[in-house]
Amino acid sequence: MNAIAKNLALVFGVLAFATSCTATSNLSTPTQQSPKVTEVSDATKVRVIKIDGSSTVYPITEAIANQFQQNKQQYKGQVLLSFSGTSAGFKKFCNKETDISNASRPILKAEIEACNKNGVKFIELPVAFDALTVAVNSQNTWAKDITVAELKKLWEPEAQGKITRWNQVRSSWPNQPINLYGAGGQSGTFDYFTEAIVGKTRVSRTDYISSEDDLVLVRGVGTDSNALGYFGLAYYEDNKSRLKPLAIDSGKGAVLPSPETVEKAEYQPLARPLLIYVNAQSLQNQPELKEFVDYYLKYAPITTSSVGYVPLPSEAYELAEKNFQAGKEGTVFAGKEQINFQISDLLKTPQK
Repeated sequence: MNAIAKNLALVFGVLAFATSCTATSNLSTPTQQSPKVTEVSDATKVRVIKIDGSSTVYPITEAIANQFQQNKQQYKGQVLLSFSGTSAGFKKFCNKETDISNASRPILKAEIEACNKNGVKFIELPVAFDALTVAVNSQNTWAKDITVAELKKLWEPEAQGKITRWNQVRSSWPNQPINLYGAGGQSGTFDYFTEAIVGKTRVSRTDYISSEDDLVLVRGVGTDSNALGYFGLAYYEDNKSRLKPLAIDSGKGAVLPSPETVEKAEYQPLARPLLIYVNAQSLQNQPELKEFVDYYLKYAPITTSSVGYVPLPSEAYELAEKNFQAGKEGTVFAGKEQINFQISDLLKTPQK
């Protein structure tokens, strides 16, 4: 059993005691459920709650959805969960194809405009923080840290076809090929990483192995001794035997990704918020959706920690619950990436 599954078994044991039910989850192999509506009686049908978006946020939402659906006596909603990447998820969300969009970056101005065009109003809810992790294969004996400048040199468009060996990044590293693995173009991780490292969203070299599925990247780096890749912290935490994280030096010394360095605002610029966006109109028409989001916010702290991300302080979850109950629409991020955004910022930024 992998680390995430072990932790979830413990967590869900606690939740099962509280809800008198048993939950099972396998986060290592994300699957898409077949859409269907289950008949309850002649007059009542179970409503489907449709969720898509980020593969980074997927482990949190999957764990909570599994537990939610186990308690059929109390909760009637059926969750249909898949992932296609944050950007692709927002396209579906703004086209009214989903009720919730998982996002590893804030909604952008163009996406807000697309939602407005289709009459989609949304409630933005932060659920966790992530330490976007740059990792190498566990057999790599030479790389322990990397500077932001070196990452830019490696990932900027000008590097394509030119920076192809380890010693071209740092002269003390070996003259061996460097094989890159990174997020695909529909991924919010791609948007955030390029903005934070290259300096402009969606600007990157393209000669690397890409995927919107973090597990694909993990498997690639984990089997390639010359690999370097980036993905969410939870995916590193669940594959420590195959991967080695690099400490990031943004000018104040090299810092490893961890809950502690994120909470202290030391892991910059790759600490980022993870969010869900809820269709406000769907909330009015689907009581099951409100039940699910209430359940999500209630169990987000313990589930976030169990799958390897960084839980928010209790005040942040309380504020999110308050905004949700009030139906407070809009975003605190002004429709753009917010690099070096800290957990404490969530408590003082007004919704717009």
